[in-house]
Amino acid sequence: MDDSVVVAAVAGLVAGGALSLALFLARRFARDTSGLGGDAEQAAYRALHQASLAAPHLREGVASDRVPRAAQHLRTLLGSSAAAIVSDEGGVIFDTRAPHLEESARQVAERVRSTGRPQVFRQGRHSDAPDAVGAPILVDGTTIGVLVAFSSPVRGALVRVVREAADWCAAQVELGELDTSRSALAEAELRSLRAQISPHFIYNALTAIASFVHVDPDRARELVLDFADFTRYSFRRQGEFTTLADELESIRSYLELERARFGDRLNVTLQIAPETLSTVIPFLSVQPLVENGIRHGLEPVEAGGTLRIASYDAGAHTEIVVEDDGVGMDPETLRSLLTTESKGAHVGLRNVDARLRQVYGEAGSFHVETNIGAGTLVRMRVPKSQSEHNPDLLRAESTT
Repeated sequence: MDDSVVVAAVAGLVAGGALSLALFLARRFARDTSGLGGDAEQAAYRALHQASLAAPHLREGVASDRVPRAAQHLRTLLGSSAAAIVSDEGGVIFDTRAPHLEESARQVAERVRSTGRPQVFRQGRHSDAPDAVGAPILVDGTTIGVLVAFSSPVRGALVRVVREAADWCAAQVELGELDTSRSALAEAELRSLRAQISPHFIYNALTAIASFVHVDPDRARELVLDFADFTRYSFRRQGEFTTLADELESIRSYLELERARFGDRLNVTLQIAPETLSTVIPFLSVQPLVENGIRHGLEPVEAGGTLRIASYDAGAHTEIVVEDDGVGMDPETLRSLLTTESKGAHVGLRNVDARLRQVYGEAGSFHVETNIGAGTLVRMRVPKSQSEHNPDLLRAESTT
């Protein structure tokens, strides 16, 4: 089998979503290709390996300062003498310094943009420059750049390979945009949780502190410090993940402020397994459950009630439970709450549920048991081994 045909087939496969296979093969055979028998297998491996090396450098777009490294791997992937990516602003990024080919790359890109199809650019017989072929990098139907490969002569196989590679480049750019959108969504969800905390809780906390200023100044000072600790944690900018220990410390400050308001009406019990404290969890995933239990479960009860917070070592998972013996809610209302985007009470439950599903998928779980007059129990399970689900979870910063 011709190597260029193998490369074209592999490039199409990766563009169609087999990047994980490329990464697996690249890591598996990075130092040893002896297990690849024939020439076709080795050609396929080399194509996958170069694709996996180029991919990270394209995630920030075709005009980023990382594109030259991507172009280097693309040149090897295409088997061309030089490769370039021409952005929609007209910038030309080569795999190596090739100023004598810059104008040719621009001319190819202009032809490709004007037609929306791959184009072959043949130099005159008196030119020392090689021939070239270009293909559009299309994202959502728009040409965001042009991939150009130089080779003399340009054969039909190279045209097909460049077209497939350009589609693959587009897929990498789209994946980068998806990552950016996912990060923006996570940040928006955190802002939503913070907005939920701030108006209701801050007003009540400041009112409780003010009530102690004259009758018990020492207590008022302690509550001011608790308020500062809680708000510092809740509005921090240090990442999307934390440890259970840090979240519980913030919850301690929150509960001190609520005790100042509720007095003897609020009882809290803690059952925390020490080995669970280092578990990495999404930031603000337990605190909203505690606030929901107090605000919507216990506050409406004249006599108050008890809130229980527990964590258990459940083998490959850590299980976290927040339970109140308050007013509870209708199960059908709960089901509607968790499956719709309506605003109002208990939005923290829906937000935490959505974030856990987004981060862990089926590896995590979120369950709510409730009924009218029977209180509410929320149970969430998160995997202890974080890297296999999302590499970003490894960066859980400390709030100290």
